[in-house]
Amino acid sequence: MKSDFEQYDDVELFYLMKSGSGHSEEAFRILYNRYSARIYSYCRKFLGNKEEARDVFQEAFVRFYQSAQEEREMTNVPAFLLKIARNLCVNLKRKDTSALTFEDYMSSTYERSDNDELLNLIKTGMELLPPEYKELFILREYEGLTYNEIVNVTGLPLATVKIRLFRARQKLREILAPYLADLSKY
Repeated sequence: MKSDFEQYDDVELFYLMKSGSGHSEEAFRILYNRYSARIYSYCRKFLGNKEEARDVFQEAFVRFYQSAQEEREMTNVPAFLLKIARNLCVNLKRKDTSALTFEDYMSSTYERSDNDELLNLIKTGMELLPPEYKELFILREYEGLTYNEIVNVTGLPLATVKIRLFRARQKLREILAPYLADLSKY
């Protein structure tokens, strides 16, 4: 059974959450249904770990719900949710000292098919990108955000976003070039 609130846009639902009426939870549920897959996907790609992604994903929605009670102007709910998730991911990565080395990765991929190996090489290449490149690459290539949306989420100047994305792609090509050359021999 669909509620009448499903027709509301994101901003209306956000302010309905804020109102404290009996409809706050329904408004939150609708927004959660609209954006949960996207936010989880972002966390999963950024962190590379299902458990950490699940924890950050849940915390992002808790903070989103709590933020509705604060005095704030809302204009773009998905960007705001991504910003919360991004900040949580960045903070977790700062604390995380364990990292997969490329050698560890290579030793674990011997028996995979070429397609699986290529996909995993790309994933590993992304893991080797500096964090400031990786997060922008994910936002652009996986989340499909425009440059201006990335500026809104990260707070970085547009020129910085463009430069870092260019460098991320360039670095990824450098990382993958020797391995792609080896794959093409077979």
